Amino acid sequence: MAKIQAIRGMNDLLPQQSPVWQYFENQVKKVLSAYAYNEIRMPVVEKTELFKRSIGEVTDIVEKEMYTFDDRNGDSLTLRPEGTACCVRAAEQHGLLYNQTQKLWYAGPMFRYERPQKGRYRQFHQIGVECFGFKGPDIDAELIMMTARLWKNLGLMEHVCLEINTLGLPEERLAFKNALVSYLQQFESDLDEDSQRRLKTNPLRILDSKNKATQAILNDAPSLTDFLQEESKGDFEQLLAFLDSAEIPYKVNPRLVRGLDYYSKTVFEWVTDALGAQGTVCAGGRFDGLVEQLGGKSTPGVGFAMGIERLVLLLEELSLIPAEVHQQVDVFVVAAGEGTLELAFKTSESLRSNSDLKILQNAGGGSFKSQMKKADKSGAKVALIIGEQEVQNNTLVIKPLVGGAKQISVQPADLLNELNNFLK
Repeated sequence: MAKIQAIRGMNDLLPQQSPVWQYFENQVKKVLSAYAYNEIRMPVVEKTELFKRSIGEVTDIVEKEMYTFDDRNGDSLTLRPEGTACCVRAAEQHGLLYNQTQKLWYAGPMFRYERPQKGRYRQFHQIGVECFGFKGPDIDAELIMMTARLWKNLGLMEHVCLEINTLGLPEERLAFKNALVSYLQQFESDLDEDSQRRLKTNPLRILDSKNKATQAILNDAPSLTDFLQEESKGDFEQLLAFLDSAEIPYKVNPRLVRGLDYYSKTVFEWVTDALGAQGTVCAGGRFDGLVEQLGGKSTPGVGFAMGIERLVLLLEELSLIPAEVHQQVDVFVVAAGEGTLELAFKTSESLRSNSDLKILQNAGGGSFKSQMKKADKSGAKVALIIGEQEVQNNTLVIKPLVGGAKQISVQPADLLNELNNFLK
């Protein structure tokens, strides 16, 4: 009988990989905690209408990428392709937005049917941040400063670049879109196939086309900047002033538009050239009209999402994972001989209660020699040896497994201090 394999583009996270994910996630949580953001957890399945109304029915995500199915009641459901719409739905449903401001974050899997490639999968994982009820550009600046702090903590600041733009208000964007369409229609036959399709469905997405011929045509296209009014210009200039004050370098990219319909005003991306084509590691912007679009009262919103797979890959490519992340065992407890297991259990539990050491106790029996082989293989820094003689003398033996130091015999009361000396 053939073995069942994982679905293409949906990957297992193996034990040797999970410590790196835990390290990254913990670093993110520390930064989020420092800015007093609160976690929210949403279901992975939502009503399909949520994404059609928020993302836009003529976007690539809704048209080609969503995992959508009918349940037994005939309701159309979708595995979430992104988190912002879900967060808005949850916040509105539970009354979190009524006369309140909220700073929320979430983490978990998202699902899109795309061609799997390095850094791009059908089940991928994101950490997202959404803020509600803040109108001015100061909150936009805080989000960008928060991501910059994370990059600095991870050692990534020199390897990522901030690209930023403003899409203006909806009416400004509509006027620009009409002008852009009029201009591009003159060159429709010269556009790449995707851009020809988007000209009729989502023309702003043509601006981030990677096709060189299309980019050449866009060089003389109308600019969104020419359609912005004082409010949009002022907010963007204030945001850039905040970033200048914080000494965060950036590049204003007038062709940065993002792929979702709900964005307005600020949009930004953190990109890297260390991952080939999949260069965006974090992206976001304002979505001031989304809450109202989904049935709530008009509420300002801004947020971002970062891809865990890409950022973990980036850390690995740049060798920025601290060595201790891979250290999964500090002490391997060997118990060989009659009556040794009781003392081994007692000692292991005492160490776990009184320290943060990672203790792996041998299980399944075996000779002293075989247990020591397991200790070496575990990657532990020291072995704690308990034999019949140790039980009789009420002592313990610490044997270093790295560094070449000699083993010593200690009293139980001195064990933790001596272990800490070896593990420095």
